[in-house]
Amino acid sequence: MSPAAPSPAVISPTLVAEQVSLTYGEGETAVHALDQVDLRVDGGEMLALMGPSGSGKTTLLLVLGGLLHPSAGSVRVAGQDLGALSERERALLRLRLMGFVFQSYNLFPALTALENVQLALELKGRPLGEAQTLLHQVGLGGRLKGFPAQLSGGEKQRVAIARALAGGPGVVLADEPTAALDSTHGLAVVQLLRQIAHEHQRAVVVVTHDPRVGEVADRVVTIRDGRIAL
Repeated sequence: MSPAAPSPAVISPTLVAEQVSLTYGEGETAVHALDQVDLRVDGGEMLALMGPSGSGKTTLLLVLGGLLHPSAGSVRVAGQDLGALSERERALLRLRLMGFVFQSYNLFPALTALENVQLALELKGRPLGEAQTLLHQVGLGGRLKGFPAQLSGGEKQRVAIARALAGGPGVVLADEPTAALDSTHGLAVVQLLRQIAHEHQRAVVVVTHDPRVGEVADRVVTIRDGRIAL
């Protein structure tokens, strides 16, 4: 698989979290989902976030993407402090610089696989023809006209991955991207994410329980009880 050409506007963004904490509740009932997390991911690097269920991996991914606001600390993407941006500015930054792969796929049910990816490209002002290339890269060249209800869980996950890569985002955040995939397609997706990171200087963060991801990633960071395990 060879990834599509990156957007010329993307220049090796760095993802930096400094002393990030997220607490739910107060006093004795407070739950510390994240506790003083420091993390840096450079363009050209694929990082695997691993740890037991409930350790804070997905929470950290959402904070890195500006979808959750930390109680303390800061997150910078390409030098921009997410906490200093308005909701609209954060949304525009995500559109311009980030691609997300969610566990729940979040595909539009009334759109085909091809149209789901084309919509992301249209929002980013990119040629719609890239959608077909991306779907071929994730092994769905024969399912372009399939609606989400007609696709298997693994196929829907691969559509979501193609959509996340639409427009050449500088940062890719993926939550368990191989969970619904068989071993062949899972390994192919992991290798594609690593290739994209290396060849196009993108920062790729993958939350996973899959040891294959850890083996392919440039670096593995383990989270336990909301903290980076040293």
